Amino acid sequence: MERKPKKDPKDMRHGYTTGACATAVTKAALLALITNEEQETSTIHLPIGRDATFTIEKCLFENNAVSCETIKDAGDDPDATHQALIVGTVSWAETPGIHLDGGIGVGRVTKPGLPVPVGEAAINPVPRKMIHSTVQGVLDEFQITRGVNVVISVPKGEEIAKKTLNGRLGILGGISILGTRGTVVPFSSSAYMASIVQAISVAKEAGCEHLVVTTGGRSEKFGMKQYPHLPEEAFVEMGDFVGFTLKHCKRLGIKQVSLVGMMGKFSKVSQGVMMVHSKSAPIDFNFLAQLAEDVGADSDTIAEIREANTASQVGEIMMEKGYESFFHRLCEACCYSSIHHIKGGLTLSTSIYSMQGQLLGRADDIASIDEINWNRG
Repeated sequence: MERKPKKDPKDMRHGYTTGACATAVTKAALLALITNEEQETSTIHLPIGRDATFTIEKCLFENNAVSCETIKDAGDDPDATHQALIVGTVSWAETPGIHLDGGIGVGRVTKPGLPVPVGEAAINPVPRKMIHSTVQGVLDEFQITRGVNVVISVPKGEEIAKKTLNGRLGILGGISILGTRGTVVPFSSSAYMASIVQAISVAKEAGCEHLVVTTGGRSEKFGMKQYPHLPEEAFVEMGDFVGFTLKHCKRLGIKQVSLVGMMGKFSKVSQGVMMVHSKSAPIDFNFLAQLAEDVGADSDTIAEIREANTASQVGEIMMEKGYESFFHRLCEACCYSSIHHIKGGLTLSTSIYSMQGQLLGRADDIASIDEINWNRG
């Protein structure tokens, strides 16, 4: 099968957040309720300062309420909610005000630490504000003072939520209605970074003083086996955002952090790279060779490391030749570089695993830089 050519990022199509979709269907449903006319489109004002028009797939009048539907388009950066059906149901309320809630497929908050109080639907503050201001704008336009009920639903939301971190965050029963801009930027890191912030906040509110931050799902499983006494909230997937995660841990007063990952990404951390995406920085094989020399590796091994293609290959070389202390030194370097990056304030540990789950090395409870042994590369 022929591969499609990759698009240039500047040519990529932006999409819309679940919050923008929820606002659009709410406005359409309210207009239909007021005018008794089906709506085919809905135009709303986005937080980034421009308007956007959404196609209304269905407009249903039923039991003194109107439901409108749209399909979320995430543009060229599709996430778990891409193509999800977002439904807004509007009816008149017996009491004044705008009463917003989540229906089927919208999660409910069960743990503190999130921007939405426990017990409420997982509709984040910016989407809530968008919906409220849009509804109020329509009511003002038609000079209506009645109260309004708004229910946002995502029919397949509970299934979609299994692909997200919602369960870990204590958001049960569906997805969250999110978005601060209204648009989804292709290859934007903001959504992932927001999930990291939420995960750390939930852990803090749950009383966790020791967090285990991992580069992905596989390393998280290894971390859970290594730290079985810690609650689920204590485990945070940081992905490539090492520096960002550690700084936020420090900002929230977390005292102890354990990094768990594998050779590739942690070889970068050891040399001071705190954003470890594959495109962020190359592996410095001269740096790894210096670490090998520090633990007494022979000249042939050091030369082999300098010519290696991947960090995993370096790990295999050192394991085959019995230089286990290399991995301890690498873990120490990760701790020292991380402490240097965040200017102290955390006690750090690092564990490096093989892809098969073998613990290659670890360094525990490092709170300050050993200036003699810290090799800056």
